[in-house]
Amino acid sequence: MLRSLQGDGLVVVEPSRADARVRTARLTGDGLAERAELDRRSDRAAAALLEPLSAPQRDRLIAAMAEVERLLAASAVQVTEADPRHPDARRAVRAYVTELAQRFDGGFDPALSISASDEEMSPPAGLFLIATLHGEPAGCGALKFRPGAPTEIKRMWVAPEARGLGLGRRLLAELEARAAARGARTLRLETNRALAEAISLYRSAGYREVAAFNDEPYAHYWFEKTLPT
Repeated sequence: MLRSLQGDGLVVVEPSRADARVRTARLTGDGLAERAELDRRSDRAAAALLEPLSAPQRDRLIAAMAEVERLLAASAVQVTEADPRHPDARRAVRAYVTELAQRFDGGFDPALSISASDEEMSPPAGLFLIATLHGEPAGCGALKFRPGAPTEIKRMWVAPEARGLGLGRRLLAELEARAAARGARTLRLETNRALAEAISLYRSAGYREVAAFNDEPYAHYWFEKTLPT
C-alpha cells in the first residue's frame, strides 16, 4: 500500500533525522490535495445519508452515537491493583489532591488530613487500584485494612474526562470485592459536602450515613456499609 502511494506521488518516505533506522512517511502536495478531496466526498456522503432524517431523528442519532462512544470508552478502561509509588498512581493522587484543593472551602492540605501513606495503601496494610483509559490514569481508589476495625476506603477519584462512564461505581465495586476477599465485613469512608456526586454514589451503593468515627478535618459526612457474607 505504501509503495503504491509512493508510486502515485502521494507520499514521500524518508529516513528519520533522529534515527536513520526509522523511516517516516509524509504527504506530498498532491497527497494533501487528495486527502482534502476525500474529506469533501466523505462529508457529502454523510450529508446525503442524513438528509432523509427529520431534525428530531438527527438528534436521536447524534445522541445514540455519543452513547456508543461512551460505552466504547467505558469498555476500554482497565482497573488493576498497583503500587502507590508507580508513576501512574502518583499522577492520579496528585490530580485527586489538586481537585480537592480547588473544590473544598479553604482548600485541601493532605498533611492535615488522616493519613493514606504509600505503606498504608500497600499489602498487607492495604491496596491501591488504578484505572487507566488509553494508557492514561483515569481514576483511583484505595483500601486501608485495620486489624479488629472496619476497612477504610481512601483516595476515591475519577478524572473529569472519564466521568459519565460508570467508573466511580466500578472502582467502588472493585474495592468492595477485594475487601471482602480479604475478610473485611464492614467498609467505612468519609467525604466532604462539596463532593455531591460522590455522596450520591455512596448512598446509591448502599452506604448509610453514620456518626463521625474519626476526626477528619475535611469531612462533613461519614458512611458505612456491611458487606454481604
